[in-house]
Amino acid sequence: MPAQPFSVVIITLNAAQQLEACLQSVSFADEIVIADSGSSDATAEIALKYGARVIVQPWLGFGPQKQFAVRQARNDWVLCLDADERVSDGLRASIVETLQQPAFTAYRMARSNRFMGRYLRHGEGYPDWSLRLFERHHARWSDDAVHEKVLHDGPCGTLRGDLLHESAQSLAAYLDKQNRYTTLQAQTMHRAGRRAGLGQLLLSPLTRFVRFYFFRLGCLDGVPGLVHILIGCNNSFTKYAKLMALQREK
Repeated sequence: MPAQPFSVVIITLNAAQQLEACLQSVSFADEIVIADSGSSDATAEIALKYGARVIVQPWLGFGPQKQFAVRQARNDWVLCLDADERVSDGLRASIVETLQQPAFTAYRMARSNRFMGRYLRHGEGYPDWSLRLFERHHARWSDDAVHEKVLHDGPCGTLRGDLLHESAQSLAAYLDKQNRYTTLQAQTMHRAGRRAGLGQLLLSPLTRFVRFYFFRLGCLDGVPGLVHILIGCNNSFTKYAKLMALQREK
């Protein structure tokens, strides 16, 4: 066990089909905290089965919800996960070793996204660096409603091993999630006074494709890699299209 006790914090909503594998992968944690936003399935029962502490909190937005979960932890070191993520054996060993004597107050890890039955190793699917392990007096989640990130007041270390991400249970579910995300992004940009023009609408998807498919070698991930990148390009187009629609409505 690591010398520094740590808590795993997870936000959930109807995550019964994904949560058990996540909890199994973090059985070495000193504490598991679940911030649930009103699940109607067996999420709470599964969490309690693995000794997690479940706290019901109505939805605040991704960033605020995760920061709420961090504040509920009993330990200052926290590892933040989503219900569809799993800690690999290599990452687990690295966390245990690092917390024996931490050299930094925050650590990032590579995240490998599983998409269409394959863990992506290139493009925007990998390494997908994610800062998830931190001492909470030196870092916090941003207030962003979507695409939230950890704000940290110093340099961060890098852990070995991958955080495994089950991107979606089906392609249809993944597309539904992307549609919700692009709506939230457009609304956030609109409230901030951002505007979109024809150039962004056309060039953003193109530059994104060239960057991830060719320069980041997404072409090596086969059809799943191509589909993943094209959906990302469509997200860029859709986000700006929705922002332009909001501008016109105003």
